[in-house]
Amino acid sequence: MKDKILIIGGAGFIGMNLAKFLIQNRECEVTLADYSFARDELEYFSVQQLSNINFIKDDFSSSPAFDALAKDFDFVYMLASVVGVNNTLEHPDEVIRVNTSLIFNCLEWLKTTTVKRVLFTSTSETYSGTTEVLDYPIPTDELVPLCIQDVSDPRFTYAITKILGESAFLNYAKKYNFEATIVRYHNAFGPDMGFKHVIPHLVERFINNESPFRMYGHDQTRAFSFVDDTINGTVLAMESDKAAGEIFHIGSSQEISIEELIKAVGEMMGYSGEYVEAPTYPGSVSRRCPDIAKAKRVLGYNPQIDWKVGLASTVEWYKDYFSKNDSARQDGFKEQENFN
Repeated sequence: MKDKILIIGGAGFIGMNLAKFLIQNRECEVTLADYSFARDELEYFSVQQLSNINFIKDDFSSSPAFDALAKDFDFVYMLASVVGVNNTLEHPDEVIRVNTSLIFNCLEWLKTTTVKRVLFTSTSETYSGTTEVLDYPIPTDELVPLCIQDVSDPRFTYAITKILGESAFLNYAKKYNFEATIVRYHNAFGPDMGFKHVIPHLVERFINNESPFRMYGHDQTRAFSFVDDTINGTVLAMESDKAAGEIFHIGSSQEISIEELIKAVGEMMGYSGEYVEAPTYPGSVSRRCPDIAKAKRVLGYNPQIDWKVGLASTVEWYKDYFSKNDSARQDGFKEQENFN
């Protein structure tokens, strides 16, 4: 019998790639539920595969949208949230309202279902103050305290809703007899990841012939995780018998500076001009890299894609996109993306 899988926030970058992996590698029927579907489904699925995929378009920040869902799914991936630095700065009230509503409505719906396992996706943003304020070592493991350096700063509203979600899913699971697992994503990237993130932003700036090229946040570091590895870790966390009630970092241990990233993109874009250092965006964390030892040990997670290999395919996708389109696709405020 085919597993019935629900992906809430299924229209986003992670959701579509997750559905693609599951349809290709598991005997399953997948339901993608989201507010809108901006991506072309035929870029991800064959016509034959689409026979095993259901698309549900609704506003899941409203409880009736959940009430209309089937109640007999085997696995539920809860990816949905409003993300993006610009959204937190310009619409912090909506980030809080939508994300907390999604969490609460999903949990109340789960109480009425026969679902046995749910996975909630969180973010490395929950460590925004851990290294900056508390000076914990990097790479950071799952046992260090979550810390937001300023709860009054709208920049951190997304992270705060994710901390709430982690606690809510783990505690509801204990009380209402289902299994919950948390994964904290660390800078997932890849083709068609959206347009409000560092790599597509860099590609567009190089296309526009910016010179000298300003390197904002040049001295910051990140560990970028190619989407194929991110999806593999996500599925391992959902399917492992050892994962119930646990939290895992899903990412890469390849820590690089933003300057390295910028110059790598520049090389791929054929840029030969001057680079100049530029100020760091306010609220940005200076250094971030996950310790993924627990995911390796418990799940057998083992990232395979070197960051430069993943970057090359991502840059090529955006080069091709911008060659055919005058501007970035406008996905809309409420499209459910997952970039961390």
